[in-house]
Amino acid sequence: WIIPRRKNQKMSHLVNLILPEDYQPLLTMRDSEVAVTKVQEYFEKGMKEKINLTRMAAPLFVTPETGLNDNLNGVERPVAFTLKNGPLCEVVHSLAKWKRDALGRYEFEPGEGILTNMLAIRKEED
Repeated sequence: WIIPRRKNQKMSHLVNLILPEDYQPLLTMRDSEVAVTKVQEYFEKGMKEKINLTRMAAPLFVTPETGLNDNLNGVERPVAFTLKNGPLCEVVHSLAKWKRDALGRYEFEPGEGILTNMLAIRKEED
């Protein structure tokens, strides 16, 4: 996130958003973040209860040998780096294979599922 330096600085330059000249937000940026989190928590709680989901942490990166990083459309390249004295790693750009693997590895039954957040970087995205 980019945080403006001045308290009253308009935020419209940070995103492709057109606001009326006299627009005044009802919430501060901080309060907006808190509100978004509360809405996410509300929906998460409801989904977990109604459709039997378990919250799990997803990996941020995997080694290519795991086969868990989707090849996307075959043209896009993963963001990769080498750990200090370690293997080549790729930033996860899709959780589809990981979720299927996790469902089996953690012995989920039919009618159960996974709820997670994905943090990713894709080289070819704007």
